Amino acid sequence: MAQANIQLIGALRETAARLRNGAAYAWGNHGACNCGNLTQVVTKLSKEEILAYAHTGIGEWTELAEDYCGTTNAPAGLLITKLQEIGLTPSDIHNLEYLEDKAVLQRLPGGFRWLKRNVREDVIMYFETFANMLEEELINSINIPVKSFFYSKQELVVC
Repeated sequence: MAQANIQLIGALRETAARLRNGAAYAWGNHGACNCGNLTQVVTKLSKEEILAYAHTGIGEWTELAEDYCGTTNAPAGLLITKLQEIGLTPSDIHNLEYLEDKAVLQRLPGGFRWLKRNVREDVIMYFETFANMLEEELINSINIPVKSFFYSKQELVVC
């Protein structure tokens, strides 16, 4: 499962906002599909640059993620590295491309339902729901000891 962190949450939200505001979207294009749009946000590469890198590997995002080898430094591997650096696993990459993570789908507004991987509105809803889920996980992981809210008279120094 993805590592909940501010960078990943922000990238998912920015991707959803860009799609909502008319960013190029084509599920069959490595540079403009679900993962392609997220990769644009993460790497600041254009959809054309991502497409060129992705075509150095074989297959769709799912295959690129599964075949990734961290020691080869192949250009397609660079894209996968960037997605992994923000906390995604190969399974997460697959689920983002196909909108299939049941944990995310169960948290959709209105309840569980299957989404269509190539429908812009479904992608936006999935990315936003995934970001919300990770944000909740991140907030719940923060442990602040109660005593840190209090101070002794000795700790209070007025200059």
